[in-house]
Amino acid sequence: MSADWQQRFVVGISGASGIIYGVTALRILRELGFETHLVMSKSARLTLSYEMSIDAKEVDALASVVHGVGDIGASIASGSFRVRGMLVAPCSIKSLSEIAYGTTSNLLSRAADVTLKERRRLVLMVRETPLHSGHLRAMTLVTDAGGIIMPPVPAFYARPQSIEDMVEHSVGRALDLFDIESSVVRRWNPQLKS
Repeated sequence: MSADWQQRFVVGISGASGIIYGVTALRILRELGFETHLVMSKSARLTLSYEMSIDAKEVDALASVVHGVGDIGASIASGSFRVRGMLVAPCSIKSLSEIAYGTTSNLLSRAADVTLKERRRLVLMVRETPLHSGHLRAMTLVTDAGGIIMPPVPAFYARPQSIEDMVEHSVGRALDLFDIESSVVRRWNPQLKS
């Protein structure tokens, strides 16, 4: 395990569609040498079976440490456990709402709440559309508390050739918000048109 807390990162995967975002984040962070702490909701483990051809054990293997969603005594539930930040990818509206209102019913929302209270970076890749006013209010509350709402919106200027290209670019942009440089982001350059 890394002694440098700047190399320690929490990844939450909730039950919204888009499990590939969290899996891709784990893979990229592993390649960059980060110590990753994974917490997946029960709904995420179910959604995984519908969306990807890998199982939960393969996702768990991408993380340095896996925490059970019910383990509220886990290291990532405490502010004294220092981490660089937390990414929830994808973030369901249920998880968003728990984080926004401080109703921490599981380790995923508790770890996010701790991230906010410790004034660390929290990025939520919210996956829902269309949005009603309650969703928007919850997003505003998270933003007011210091979190960042980042729906995974593809950047077509990058000319993606596959779903993987779009996913990697979105995850790379999310990691940019933590000042983590990855090689998966094609940076905007109006001079490059191909």
